[in-house]
Amino acid sequence: MTGRPGPAVLPSWLRVWFVLMACFAAPVVLVLGAVYADESEPREWDMRIFAAVDGVGPPWRHVAVVTDFLGEPAGAVLLVAAVVTGCLLLRHPRAAVFVVTGAGLTVGTTTLLKPVVGRTIHGDNLSYPSGHTAFLTAIALMVSLLAAGRLGLGRAAGTAFVFAAGLVAGAAMGWAQVALGSHYATDTLGGWCTALAVLPVTAWLVDRTADRLTDRWAGLPAHPPDEWTAGPPCDRRAERRADAGRQQGS
Repeated sequence: MTGRPGPAVLPSWLRVWFVLMACFAAPVVLVLGAVYADESEPREWDMRIFAAVDGVGPPWRHVAVVTDFLGEPAGAVLLVAAVVTGCLLLRHPRAAVFVVTGAGLTVGTTTLLKPVVGRTIHGDNLSYPSGHTAFLTAIALMVSLLAAGRLGLGRAAGTAFVFAAGLVAGAAMGWAQVALGSHYATDTLGGWCTALAVLPVTAWLVDRTADRLTDRWAGLPAHPPDEWTAGPPCDRRAERRADAGRQQGS
């Protein structure tokens, strides 16, 4: 019988939905990247959305600036650190690993895709997909996943809660990026879909790795052999010779 280092980060009742989500989001990221590759100007949809949100004044501009900060390096580190600290305080180390890994893989994926797509804004600034939008969406999905399990939400309520959190976070950061002129609207859509595609894979990897490590350590003998005894090899050999001498003298 084996134990778990905390419950699975991806509940069984959400696995099918997360697989479907990834299967929907990944092609969207690829298609948008192909359509807008090497462009440096907005298209019609980007211009319409920008015109609708451009020129926001206080207090909404302040809200946009604060939201944007959450995706900046300093803000992202603070946000991840706060969530990881909460996971550790709740004695859920697997969730802490999930948050760090999920955030890292999501941002890493957007960073790798940007030079491949080559879309730019304001000169040579690579813009597709939006890393800010991908990051906040990933954090929202991970926190809502953990909260749904912690609160014991049922299948329907938990699924709705997780997807609503991802939608709201993506929409909020997408609005902030367009309002501040940092990204085209389609960049933010690509960033949102990147998080939706990466998170299911991350959750599966974290759960599978944690379960394998647990099973491996659970199979160790209760009294490890001498090779696992602490200390340098020479010290262990000396101890064995001393034990043999005591046995011969007795």
